[in-house]
Amino acid sequence: MEAKEFIQKTVSEHPVVLFMKGTAQFPQCGFSGRAVQLLRACEVKNVVTINVLEDDDIRQGVKDFSNWPTIPQLYVGGEFIGGSDIMGEMYESGELKKVLDAAGATG
Repeated sequence: MEAKEFIQKTVSEHPVVLFMKGTAQFPQCGFSGRAVQLLRACEVKNVVTINVLEDDDIRQGVKDFSNWPTIPQLYVGGEFIGGSDIMGEMYESGELKKVLDAAGATG
C-alpha cells in the first residue's frame, strides 16, 4: 500500500489520528508531546498514533496529503485539524474539545 493510500485509509477509519514523532508513551519531540498532552486534557479515549519516524514515505506523505509542512498533524473525523500550535489555540478557546466531542472521541 502506498503512503497516500495508507494515510487516507487510516484517517477515514479512525475518529482521531495523530501523525507524530515517536509514540504517545514516548514522544520524540516537544511538539508531538504537547499534542498528546492536549488530547489527554480533552479526555480523548481512543486516539490512533502513527510514528512518522518509522517510515520516511509516511513522514513525507502526510505533509503532502495535508499540504502542511510540519509534524505532528491531527485528524478528527477524517478532517485535517492542524499541528500542535493550532491544537493549542483551539484548546484554549474550547474549540478542540468541541471538535473531539462531535466526533465521539471523548469519554
